[in-house]
Amino acid sequence: MQAIEVTPYDTKAELYSDLAIHLKGILMAENEWLPNLSNASALLWQYLPTINWAGFYVVCGEHLLLAPFQGKPACVTIAHGMGVCGTAWKEDEVQLVLDVHAFPGHIACDGASNSEIVLPIHSEGHVVAVLDVDSPVLERFDAEDQAGLETVVALLEAHIDWKRVQGAYDVSKSPTRVLQCNIGF
Repeated sequence: MQAIEVTPYDTKAELYSDLAIHLKGILMAENEWLPNLSNASALLWQYLPTINWAGFYVVCGEHLLLAPFQGKPACVTIAHGMGVCGTAWKEDEVQLVLDVHAFPGHIACDGASNSEIVLPIHSEGHVVAVLDVDSPVLERFDAEDQAGLETVVALLEAHIDWKRVQGAYDVSKSPTRVLQCNIGF
């Protein structure tokens, strides 16, 4: 695979359009969840300025389980409805948080994070994962970021065999306790 050189863009729409083209090219060759989420998180990390975490959590029983990401170490499990990720899963709605310190129950894996956006990922009408992107910049994310990341999510929903994600985990052996990740790296 050739290295992708990202140049400055005049608009966020141009940035997300280019990102989607590269992601679709990667996804067309493979429908396995692990390499595709790994490459998607790497592309997000490469393309999005002023972020400090980009990755995924997959649904595993009553928890979200850490999946491929770029950034500092993160919470391994998050309970349904907990933090921004668990809230996005529970409410099945995008959570665009301008100031994470004002979000009730925010889980601070990286104390440098100040804003966050989390988008649910669906298969057969159910949330199967979430995309999570954090930034040290207050109010970093806006409606343009949401629209661009919704395109990323749509590509992932269409090109990944999400049944294989669920089959990768024996829910009876899912994590028995949820970490309250106030790691503060």
